[in-house]
Amino acid sequence: MPAPEDPMTDPSPPAPIWAVTTGEAGNRSQAEGLAAALGEPWRALAGYPPRPWSWLPSPWAARAGLERLLGPGSDSFSPPWPAVIVACGRRAATLALATRARCRRAGAPAPFLVQILDPQVGVRHFDMVVAPAHDRLTGPNVVTTQGALHRLTRARLAAGAEAWAPRLAGLPRPLVAVLVGGASHACPFSPGHARALAETLAAFARAHGVGLVVTPSRRTGPDNAALIARALSPLGALVWDGTGPNPYDGMLALADAILVTEESVSMVSEACFPGKPVYTLPMPGGSARHARFLADLRGQGFIRPFGGALEPWSPPAPLDEAARVAALVRQRLGWPPRSRGAER
Repeated sequence: MPAPEDPMTDPSPPAPIWAVTTGEAGNRSQAEGLAAALGEPWRALAGYPPRPWSWLPSPWAARAGLERLLGPGSDSFSPPWPAVIVACGRRAATLALATRARCRRAGAPAPFLVQILDPQVGVRHFDMVVAPAHDRLTGPNVVTTQGALHRLTRARLAAGAEAWAPRLAGLPRPLVAVLVGGASHACPFSPGHARALAETLAAFARAHGVGLVVTPSRRTGPDNAALIARALSPLGALVWDGTGPNPYDGMLALADAILVTEESVSMVSEACFPGKPVYTLPMPGGSARHARFLADLRGQGFIRPFGGALEPWSPPAPLDEAARVAALVRQRLGWPPRSRGAER
């Protein structure tokens, strides 16, 4: 997956925003994506609550105090205190609540708390809770999204297109970007699964003469990624081997259509951001919750299951939930809307 954008820095920001997580890549992407979309100076902070605090519900654990919650490897949670905290994940919710309490003890204004994903405690503890529709979380301060927030922006795609257009110019058209995930807690991904996926893509390329650009993820695994590359490279596909620049941004920007393995909410959500036709590739396993996510996007016309060929259709719009939620946060805070020139 692409490297995150560098946080905006300023020694004395007028309205600092903290993106708080416990280090998980997917949670970082969501928190940092929303923090960046707010359009104000921000910084990313990771904290690691030790046991027993990491086991407890957030409001109880937060009473331990911020200092006790910042275990080995944690960043420094110190002044200038933030005006907004964007936290993602249950344990990050604990850090957000503890930081708010620390601000109050220091005589600083309490930050506005935005919690991404179900905090697994009452939503009343936060100013805003952002949760995907398939979580079925409700409440007066709950904002429902279609899928995950992320760090992709129009500027990133434009830069990726400029960088990769010469490299991809020689591939056949239509150009198809393929995002390959892998094993997750609910989805195994064995060499047999990788081989079946590679055979599906190879048959597609042979039958329709398309150009393929393929990016495996960390979850694909090196052996599975190599298997896919061996099957597709002889057909002229560009398969990223994990070294050198990642074509991710460029392929999303330049592709005529996008294929994505269906097991990852984050990957499917990012695939829907450019506004291209998106087809999902089946994966083993899954859950009822994830099936609801895919069904919701299919019902709204953002994705279709891959049937072996491209179809003449377009999604209703690019899916940019980070920008939509950021506008709602700014509205709640009484901040003016971002200027058109500053949009994502």
